[in-house]
Amino acid sequence: MLLTPEPLLFELSSSGRTAFSLPELDVPTTALPLEMVREDVNLPEVSELDLVRHYLHLSQKNFSIDTHFYPLGSCTMKYNPKVHETAAALAGFTRCHPLLPDEMAQGNLALMYQLQEYLKEIVGLAAVSLQPAAGAHGEFAGVLMMRAYHLARGDHRRTKMLIPNSAHGTNPASVAMSGLESVEIPSDERGNVDLTALKRHCDETVVGLMLTNPNTLGLFEEHLEEVIAAVHQCGGLMYGDGANLNALLGIARPGDLGFDVMHFNLHKTFTTPHGGGGPGSGPVGVSEQLLPFLPGPIVGITNYELRITKSESVIRNSQFVIERESYALTMPEKSIGRLKTFHGNFGMMVRAYTYIAMLGEVGLREVSFNAVLNANYLKARLEKIYPVKYSRACMHEFVAMGDIADGIHTMDIAKRLIDYGIHPPTVYFPLIVHEALMIEPTETESKETLDHFVETMLKIAVEAQEQPDLLHQSPHTTPIGRLDEVGAARKPVLCYKS
Repeated sequence: MLLTPEPLLFELSSSGRTAFSLPELDVPTTALPLEMVREDVNLPEVSELDLVRHYLHLSQKNFSIDTHFYPLGSCTMKYNPKVHETAAALAGFTRCHPLLPDEMAQGNLALMYQLQEYLKEIVGLAAVSLQPAAGAHGEFAGVLMMRAYHLARGDHRRTKMLIPNSAHGTNPASVAMSGLESVEIPSDERGNVDLTALKRHCDETVVGLMLTNPNTLGLFEEHLEEVIAAVHQCGGLMYGDGANLNALLGIARPGDLGFDVMHFNLHKTFTTPHGGGGPGSGPVGVSEQLLPFLPGPIVGITNYELRITKSESVIRNSQFVIERESYALTMPEKSIGRLKTFHGNFGMMVRAYTYIAMLGEVGLREVSFNAVLNANYLKARLEKIYPVKYSRACMHEFVAMGDIADGIHTMDIAKRLIDYGIHPPTVYFPLIVHEALMIEPTETESKETLDHFVETMLKIAVEAQEQPDLLHQSPHTTPIGRLDEVGAARKPVLCYKS
């Protein structure tokens, strides 16, 4: 049974009502240009109370990590500690204008510098830029740097980027935007990069390989050293998609393994909020040879002399010179340029810095241990009912298959989970798994929550056998039932029509 929806603002509208009153004008009025006046908008006229209730009711319909279990594979929707919000709201951060000169923003620059140092230490690379504003933005920066590196050496033949079919879905788009060609590399029978196919494509036209590790199947590349060696031997560079870094923290450093460039998802691995189009943050790290090409500005340390003259009543004409360090924004020598207005999404940097500083080396390692443990616990309890294509120990996530009964599809299971107050996992991705159901519990969920999820999934499996129409018609507890998603995407109706 569907819940009765609250009245729309348009239905509450009554001529003459307003939610806000403007003060009387103290300047001359001017008529708006006719081209700016629209008479067909028909905006509702409501009171302030109606307006507040409308938006509050909308907020209460949302699934969020603060209200529901959110096992969205690959997107890592884990709890955002509220201490982050306290740190990001400190007046010294929120009231600092991004156009202040460096000497007046030393605290902010010190935080950015330390975050750069933390991130490069975590992954074993030479330098980090905080410029990119999202994971895909970081990918784009990485590909641009790889291209710039080859061009700077006079190597204009390299136009192909190798991308495994188990990679993150945004990789091909980042390559296309960089003016390069994507070449898909298949997976072998265990979900690794097919080495034979890879070596067949490794030649003098290869810019590099974009490897998501662990990949989108939640599997660690078993032949990683051979993959990296094959790419490097043909003169290519190794790009590490850091989207799944939360499985490696404190355990393996991509730079030590041979990666030349990678991006971080602060809004995934380091628990800053994301979703709904932002805000995000996707810093990018590089090895020594790519350091000159980093997007800028980045924060560096400079020395300056601080001269202090003592009072003449104590020591006549005595002057003390103290050399101090200060922080300054600098542009790398061959930078691919600025990617973001000002200096990146600074509020996200404060949150990530707080997270790393509070956990430390031991805490970050425990994050990975618990993320991997939780995922394998769910996989072990569910895989007899929800088959897993590659029967291996997984990392932080795994991909099951949702066709568990005749006529039942992954989408049916996903929609039914909503009735039980659980956000659906990622569906139909990666494309190499039939009826994919990508599950990531993260390290922040308790065993009790995981057990509840398992019991719910097993209950849905029984319903799929005994009451398939219950799943086909779900969700049943939401104000709006199942929508025609294909029709909505192709023919969106964006305006209210009375």
